Amino acid sequence: MEKKTVTVTLTKSVHGRLKSHKACVAGLGLRKIRQSSVVEDTPSVRGMINKVAYMVSVEENKA
Repeated sequence: MEKKTVTVTLTKSVHGRLKSHKACVAGLGLRKIRQSSVVEDTPSVRGMINKVAYMVSVEENKA
């Protein structure tokens, strides 16, 4: 069974954002604007994405 993944891309700067939002972006493996990261689709990752949804774009990867 293959694990589902999602591609997360940072679309806005983390400058001046809440500390917890910066931590979520870092936890998703993102540092620079327009940088993408492929992460496993788990409830904890989904929670991080939902928290910073205004700063990232998400693309579902097909297995």
